[in-house]
Amino acid sequence: MCLGIPGRVVALRDDAGLPMGTVDFGGVRREVCLAYVADEVTPGDYVVVHVGFAIARLNEADALRTLELLREMSRLDELGEVAAPP
Repeated sequence: MCLGIPGRVVALRDDAGLPMGTVDFGGVRREVCLAYVADEVTPGDYVVVHVGFAIARLNEADALRTLELLREMSRLDELGEVAAPP
């Protein structure tokens, strides 16, 4: 299973011709390759990130809704309410 996580672009830069940026994931910031979305994003935009690559631009409402769902899933797991796979 693959999981893309939404994050907010806080800075853009060029790294030897490769579009890169700093993306904030709820307080955790990571360097992300923006090559797939370079022409679509500016600081403040949300992107879906998979294994260090921004793969799509996402509107803020969808990004925030997805982040809340991930928080809820994490809480369920911590409470032991999610069954472990066989």
